[in-house]
Amino acid sequence: QVQPVESGGGLVQPGGSLRLSCAASGLTFSRYAMSWYRQASGKERELVAAITSGSGTTNYADSVKGRFTISRDNAKNTVYLQMNSLKPEDTAVYFCNANFRGYRNLDYWGKGTQVTVSS
Repeated sequence: QVQPVESGGGLVQPGGSLRLSCAASGLTFSRYAMSWYRQASGKERELVAAITSGSGTTNYADSVKGRFTISRDNAKNTVYLQMNSLKPEDTAVYFCNANFRGYRNLDYWGKGTQVTVSS
């Protein structure tokens, strides 16, 4: 099994935009719910956005609703997080998670990508 790999992080000014990508090979991607978590320095890891494996239903943390959009491209085994109107409070390491629920429950985590929102 190959772990998910995040990319697209970096430094952006407040009000700017950034798109994160997570490539997750080595699994049947379409059967996994995908999500983005983040962890700011000294803070607990929190769920940012999630998208289901079947219907593609999405869910967002209240703090990012209206600003962030999660999407997936099963043909490319990739999930995205479009982040708009970024705030300094969005600064964190962003982690990609792939979750499978069935007889076996499986979780795969990426190593994270740093997003810094600062002037």
